[in-house]
Amino acid sequence: MMISAIEEVTGPIAPPDEQAALRAVLRLNSLTKPPGSLGQLEALAVRLAGISKTEQPSYGTRTVVVMAADHGVCCEGVSAFPQEVTVQMAYNFLSGGAAVNVLARQAGASVQFVDIGIQAELEHPELINRKVRPGTDNMAAGPAMSREEALEAVLVGVKVAQEAIKSGTEILITGEMGIGNTTASAAILCALGGLPPEAAVGRGTGINDERLLHKIEVVERALRVNAPNPADPVDVLSKVGGLEIAGLAGLILGAAAARVPVILDGFISGAAALVAKAIAPESTAYMIASHVSNEQGHKLMLECLGLEALLDLGLRLGEGTGGVLSLHLIEAVSRIMTEMATFESAGVSGAEGK
Repeated sequence: MMISAIEEVTGPIAPPDEQAALRAVLRLNSLTKPPGSLGQLEALAVRLAGISKTEQPSYGTRTVVVMAADHGVCCEGVSAFPQEVTVQMAYNFLSGGAAVNVLARQAGASVQFVDIGIQAELEHPELINRKVRPGTDNMAAGPAMSREEALEAVLVGVKVAQEAIKSGTEILITGEMGIGNTTASAAILCALGGLPPEAAVGRGTGINDERLLHKIEVVERALRVNAPNPADPVDVLSKVGGLEIAGLAGLILGAAAARVPVILDGFISGAAALVAKAIAPESTAYMIASHVSNEQGHKLMLECLGLEALLDLGLRLGEGTGGVLSLHLIEAVSRIMTEMATFESAGVSGAEGK
């Protein structure tokens, strides 16, 4: 039943509007500048036009969705921080003190915090409680969760997207919190991207060389023990994934089905995007890659997704921070398309023919 529910979501995902994209190209070429001189901003303008079916897209209501969950693999010592930091940081998000809260306020975005699998019971008026289970099991010893739980977590993300869009959200940003989630994300990259662990595993929260080698071995063990099926993204999620990763995959699919652009943050968001792509390849048309993470496997993720990032700032915090920073570029694109004069309106001579 849950699989059919996901198929109901992914069925309506349509390709971007080619006519709107073409109108955006024509408008860009009519503006008072040499053709193509705004580089990636022009490519972004065309993509957003196709997604939003208008050559002058604008996104006034912006929502960051931070999915949070714990990971059983933390018992293997793969992180520089203890697992209890997840719940401690949860209250920091909810009180508005995390980096993404600060950057979201600057960018005019709201932050929704979703408990989809924290290993503690939280109480806060701003909390969205969608807990599927209190953390995953240790994926190095067996499946992280059941197939049914993975599907349920994906559908949680779909529902969160639908609720946000129904409330007026025009653009979504993926965010996450969960100690141990770079380990799960690396395992997903290995399974879906066909990469060896030494290429996918990075330093996460800043582990040293010795612990990095151990983390690689843990991912190797998880893949060997579980043998996730790359042709079955839900199998991959259930065996070596995380609840917040599954939730973000659902968020991406829900956004794509509603023709709402979704800005991907870094490595963990990239893992969720790989799952979303494996479930519904057409969903990648609605993904905007905000930045290249300092986590070594992220560039490889973006290659697998066929996406080019807007920023490269050496970020590795997560939370949605890179996604929120890219909102400034998206706002710039919107203003260029709506406020910039054309050659005709400004009385400026255009480029002469060759």
